[in-house]
Amino acid sequence: MVKVQVEIPIKSSISILYKCLSTPSGLSEWFCDDVDLERNGKVFVFKWVDSEQRAEVVEQEEESHIRMVWVEEDRSEEHYFEFRIEVDEITGDVALLITDFCEPGEEEETKLLWESQVKDLMHNLGA
Repeated sequence: MVKVQVEIPIKSSISILYKCLSTPSGLSEWFCDDVDLERNGKVFVFKWVDSEQRAEVVEQEEESHIRMVWVEEDRSEEHYFEFRIEVDEITGDVALLITDFCEPGEEEETKLLWESQVKDLMHNLGA
């Protein structure tokens, strides 16, 4: 697997952005069709029209980042996806840093997919 990182500037408050990245209602607005929580709020069930996948939260810090691993996949520390909010100390600009993994040769496709998804997020944020 190859690590892919995408950084996108976002005009939003950190608390609102974090809710969009870490709650079922926020994620269902831009990431998939619907989201449920299982197992004491640690497993997200992402639903699309013809499929669903489960991801377990393995690391989380309020208004900073959330890291998940797909339950059905190899659960190694090197196979996760993460949303991290970065704030420039000088300008105060907010950026979303997404880390994901893909098969070799699929890096550009993976980046384009995330950029497309984040456009939906920004539209919902009014950014």
